[in-house]
Amino acid sequence: MDKKNWNLTDISVIKRVMSEHSVTFSKGLGQNFLINPSVCPKMAQAVRDSSPCEIGVLEIGAGVGVLTKELLERCEQVVCVELDKRLFPVLGDTLSGYDNLTLVEGDILKIDLKELFSLFGEREVFVCANLPYYITSPVIMRLLEEELPIKKIIVMVQKEAGDRLCAPVGSRESGAVTVAVNYYAEARKLFDVSKGSFLPSPKVDSCVIELDLTKRRDYGVKDKKVFFETVKAAFSQRRKTVVNALAGSLGEDKQKIAEAVRRAAIPEKARAEALTMEDFAALSLSISEIRKEEK
Repeated sequence: MDKKNWNLTDISVIKRVMSEHSVTFSKGLGQNFLINPSVCPKMAQAVRDSSPCEIGVLEIGAGVGVLTKELLERCEQVVCVELDKRLFPVLGDTLSGYDNLTLVEGDILKIDLKELFSLFGEREVFVCANLPYYITSPVIMRLLEEELPIKKIIVMVQKEAGDRLCAPVGSRESGAVTVAVNYYAEARKLFDVSKGSFLPSPKVDSCVIELDLTKRRDYGVKDKKVFFETVKAAFSQRRKTVVNALAGSLGEDKQKIAEAVRRAAIPEKARAEALTMEDFAALSLSISEIRKEEK
């Protein structure tokens, strides 16, 4: 059978290929088998539908290539960063016949991303990946914080994490990471993925989310460092009011923090989860102003 026609969601096919290369999946790396044949085509098509231009895609963790294959079929260039070098021979089999793939061995949390992105040249760049649950937030935040030329990030994550990332800022489900994501992009859920889509089946469901960096909004943040310092401190003790959480986490005088909250037109009894993006921007500006007045 032509290797391009291999069904990479068929567990018998994958077991045969991995056996030939004496490879077993590692639970420590969050590896598992995606056996639902509809998921990866939908993810790859979401990338393809996002632009009529030539597309370059960064994938994080190829596994046996089930998503990679769908991306290669639809996009002009795919660069995949894979930490587990044992999988390279497997991918050489499952993805043979494609000339638009570049495999890079490395840790996405440590690799030089600017150098990596230079591989795409003038193409529009998207990120598409099935992220291991244990590195979801660190990976997403690194991609956002480095201000890379990314159009969209389309990733599969644990459903609870996806709900939090896509929650409206100012709702009970929101958190510091929700605010951070909204600073850089517009987040929305594309579709849910049941735990039965994997083998072995995890204990939780997943979902696919989209972060659209082309829809980044200006919330009036004047000092990015103080803004994120404020957000992190406000959510550090969610059950406390913003005044108490900020005073405790920032080591600032409580009365001065209370004054900053008043200047930002935020109720003193408000908790972090009730604040909007504009509230956090105004609050961080007030804190900056009070610090300047102290000098």
